[in-house]
Amino acid sequence: MADDAEKRTASPETAGRDYRETVFLPQTDFPMRAGLPQKEPQILARWDEIDLYNAARKARQAQGAPLFVLHDGPPYANGAIHIGHALQKTLKDFVVRSRFAMGYDVDYVPGWDCHGLPIEWKIEEELRSKGRRKDEVSKAEFREKCRAYAGQWIEVQKDGFKRLGVLGDWENRYATMDYGSEAAIVAEFHKFVASNQLYRGSKPVMWSPVERTALADAEVEYHDHVSPTIWVKFPVTQGSDAARNASVVIWTTTPWTIPANRAIAYNEAVAYSVFQVEAMETGLEFEPWAKAGDRLIVADKLVEDVCKAAKIAKWRRIEAVDCRGMVCEHPLAALDTHYAFSVPLLAGDHVTDDAGTGFVHTAPGHGADDYLVWLAHGHREIPETVDADGAYYSHVPLFGGLKVLETEGKKAGKFGPANGAVMDKLIEAGRLLARGRMEHSYPHSWRSKAPVIFRNTPQWFIRMDEPLDTPQHGGRTLRETALEAIEATAFYPEAGRNRIRTMVESRPDWLISRQRAWGAPLAMFVDKETNQPLHDPDVDARIIEAIAAEGADAWFTRPVSDFLGAHDPERYEKVEDILDVWFDSGSTHAFTLEGRENTRWPADLYLEGSDQHRGWFQSSLLESSGTRGRAPYNGILTHGFTMDENGEKMSKSKGNTVDPYQVIKESGAEIIRLWAAMVDYSDDQRIGKTILATTADAYRKLRNTLRYMLGALAGYSDQEAVPLDEMPPLERYILHRLQELDGEVRDAYAAYAFQDVIRPLIAFCQEDLSALFFDVRRDALYCDQPSALRRRAARTVMDAVFERLTIWLAPLMPFTTEEAWTMRFPEAGSNALRVFPETPSAWANPDEAARWAKVQAVTAVVTGALEVERREKRLGAALEAAPVVHINDPALMAAFDGLDPAEVFRTSQATLSAGEGPAHAFRLAEAPAVAVEPLRAQGQKCARSWRILPEVGEDPRYPDLSLRDAEAVAAWDAAHGGAGA
Repeated sequence: MADDAEKRTASPETAGRDYRETVFLPQTDFPMRAGLPQKEPQILARWDEIDLYNAARKARQAQGAPLFVLHDGPPYANGAIHIGHALQKTLKDFVVRSRFAMGYDVDYVPGWDCHGLPIEWKIEEELRSKGRRKDEVSKAEFREKCRAYAGQWIEVQKDGFKRLGVLGDWENRYATMDYGSEAAIVAEFHKFVASNQLYRGSKPVMWSPVERTALADAEVEYHDHVSPTIWVKFPVTQGSDAARNASVVIWTTTPWTIPANRAIAYNEAVAYSVFQVEAMETGLEFEPWAKAGDRLIVADKLVEDVCKAAKIAKWRRIEAVDCRGMVCEHPLAALDTHYAFSVPLLAGDHVTDDAGTGFVHTAPGHGADDYLVWLAHGHREIPETVDADGAYYSHVPLFGGLKVLETEGKKAGKFGPANGAVMDKLIEAGRLLARGRMEHSYPHSWRSKAPVIFRNTPQWFIRMDEPLDTPQHGGRTLRETALEAIEATAFYPEAGRNRIRTMVESRPDWLISRQRAWGAPLAMFVDKETNQPLHDPDVDARIIEAIAAEGADAWFTRPVSDFLGAHDPERYEKVEDILDVWFDSGSTHAFTLEGRENTRWPADLYLEGSDQHRGWFQSSLLESSGTRGRAPYNGILTHGFTMDENGEKMSKSKGNTVDPYQVIKESGAEIIRLWAAMVDYSDDQRIGKTILATTADAYRKLRNTLRYMLGALAGYSDQEAVPLDEMPPLERYILHRLQELDGEVRDAYAAYAFQDVIRPLIAFCQEDLSALFFDVRRDALYCDQPSALRRRAARTVMDAVFERLTIWLAPLMPFTTEEAWTMRFPEAGSNALRVFPETPSAWANPDEAARWAKVQAVTAVVTGALEVERREKRLGAALEAAPVVHINDPALMAAFDGLDPAEVFRTSQATLSAGEGPAHAFRLAEAPAVAVEPLRAQGQKCARSWRILPEVGEDPRYPDLSLRDAEAVAAWDAAHGGAGA
């Protein structure tokens, strides 16, 4: 804008004197080109010098400010930050900075999750690369390598987060691997032991043979997978006469579980019948396993599907079957007497006739439904057939040692020979009816990406449905306590409430044990006689003291006598499992919010991705509900996932990732921050080159708004200020808009609706400031005398805009607003230490807003008319025009009372006329009451303001100036000893 003014005053048409020095052009050193990659590190260094975060806290505490606590969900200390990290940490910084600006004392301690499989995997890879196996390394050495690895990445990520401008107590960051943290985690675990919420159970859990550990639901994701499918015949040994000559047919996608079969499940609501094979398909390239005369029992609804799979061409129904009391023979019984046991049919609601055969092969050691229906019918013995490495135990006849899943080498994560071996034995026994292949959704470890299996193992669980007789629970179960806590929590967005509620309502008991090395231990002893955990406060205290001093390694390296005291070591089993990492992170509130100064429990807010409804949000909820009877947070904010520009998931293999480091290097962190502010974070967001370019364009417009104000406010002081009752109408309107925006901005920040902050402010800058206020007042700012009311009023309002815009934008764009604020007020301190200024309610002026809505509706018609004239080469600049504006609406005409229409229309002259106007006048359909005759301005062109006016030359001292400009130059000359003095 200033550049346009320079061109104008240097016009070759200027006669005689060059008036450039008399024009009050914007003056500022604030550059148009931001140079953010170079400028931002300088600002960060300045913030470090003043210890900005602690300076803000001390200032608020001195003011007696209310406390706001944001508890950091710990990112995993593994690898450099990615764009998802950048979004999440930036959103957290929006919260921290906006709460500071709203007058709060904000507690935010960044943290890291350090234990768990991903780091173990990295260390195992490192060992393999050096020709060493994990079992050749002591647990202490292995854990030390994990600790060093995590520590390295904490520093890398911390630098990345700080480069984004994230404000927090970085010097006192927390990490789950810190000795004090590990001691606190174990202390939280002991609380569950003491309240009898912990038990050891033998049940099928999701097991990763590749990682050799049990997995919780939150550690499992589902991917498409191709599995073998088999239809297997179980000969009936007990049932009706027709049934005893037939076989029950089951269908499964896990042939390897057949050796573990102990029952067949059916549904009493499903109709089953005996069907006899009459004829087989002909012309096949192989001989089917079924033959004419075979009798099969399947669900009536599925007989056609079964026969199609078995290549049966014709069949007939013999009779209906009542499955109650029916017993079958195991399909492998003929090959080994180990399988010569009865296989009962058990009723179960989980069985349907939607697919398969209507019967469910039941292996209680390898499936949740299988396990539950087995127990429901009074059975307790759970067979163990597959070991921790995903191979059959040696005691399993016919298949001992065969791998279900490969765990090493290039085939790691692939299914081993077990499926094929089982199918071969079923063929040998004459019990395979058909087989095929099927693509379906199958559980995989979210870390190794390898398939998982259900496997019966002894594990430690926290009960979800046991009434708890403690003061904080009052007989409620953990599930009931957690569900009540969900109802008491605020959710942003509200949809998050239903999501986590549904998960908690249906989740099983919390599996918390893992058979790995890198983690906080289940540091307890189990009585070998009673099989119950030892709960002795003195023993627990010695354990906690040792871990606090030496870290979790103390549990694995110290002799048990150091902990047990007077207890007999021979009587107790030392548990060496580690805790689920979700228990670790779910306990962070205990050592980050409790026991520290200037904070409190519970937190006001937890903020993470929407996947954490099943992860950190839920583990924190369960941990705190189990130990304290409520959630550790008052509110939860969730964001969606970051996708590429086409809405596709980012993947290095696709080449569609966005590296935040590269964006910072090329454009600056401020562009990432502005992008994060502009998107609807509650849904999945998109990012890519085109979107970042659009963001950079929005940034430039905001920056230029600040730059223009800095230039126009050069030399401004409070002595120049104009009181509200003397303000012209346009200035009153801008003050009204500030009053409106003040409420909108505060409400949006309070609701964490950052999009509702930045978008109205961008619109305000573009529509109210640049397109209206700055454009209309440009002539007054450049050419009026400094003492002129109109110019002083404009600068007074601009000062109010600058004061508010720089702090309203500061939480979202801290680098640019810091640069602008300190450019104008170098001695005033950091912009980030400011609070939102009060905006007087007297500024509210809805009547003025209504007036300017009408004025702008008329102006739009004038602008349209002038655009036509320019296009047709009849006029050049708007200052060449003197439109006659016909207004056939009294309300629209009244809107111009007290206004100079030429100034409003940005023309040299303008005339308003009541009435319809001539037929040839320009009109717009949306404003039928307005007609414009775009006439050419009459008179001479002022050499200083370029306005064309008849009065130019009337002042003999300045024959090439208008009267206004002549007076302004005369005043300037008088002050500077110039020509007209």
